[in-house]
Amino acid sequence: MARPFIVHEADVEEVVLPGGGSFRLLEDSVNSDGLLGANRLVLAAGADGTRPHHHKLSTEIFYVLDGTMEFLVDGAHSSVGKGGLVVVPPGTVHAFGASSRASAEFFAVLTPGIARFDYFRQLGRIARGEADWDSMDGLHERFDVHFDGAPEWR
Repeated sequence: MARPFIVHEADVEEVVLPGGGSFRLLEDSVNSDGLLGANRLVLAAGADGTRPHHHKLSTEIFYVLDGTMEFLVDGAHSSVGKGGLVVVPPGTVHAFGASSRASAEFFAVLTPGIARFDYFRQLGRIARGEADWDSMDGLHERFDVHFDGAPEWR
């Protein structure tokens, strides 16, 4: 059973991305007993968060803290500014990135949670050129991240 918990900024792992971006890994579903996973992300202007994909098990919720995010959700493109909320149910193909005009910051929650911190660490290595996309082969079921179609979506 999940118990109350608090995550302090000093305890948050940061995965550095190019251009001043980062993943801040808040909850990997361990403390919440699988209830949720939570991350705070900063993307440089024009940076993609990820390519089109879906989750079989989890709903993904995005709350834009600053800037403007570009989303592809179920084939539709949308710009979502500060204070906007996007909810993506399981099975829905989606992708996201910062607008080309400025960096963006957002809070993302996946529920139910699956231990995905290793996935975000690997994405950081890919973004920094330390690994390639092929390194994700075989990990899709483990992290419930299933790529759909070409990586270019904008």
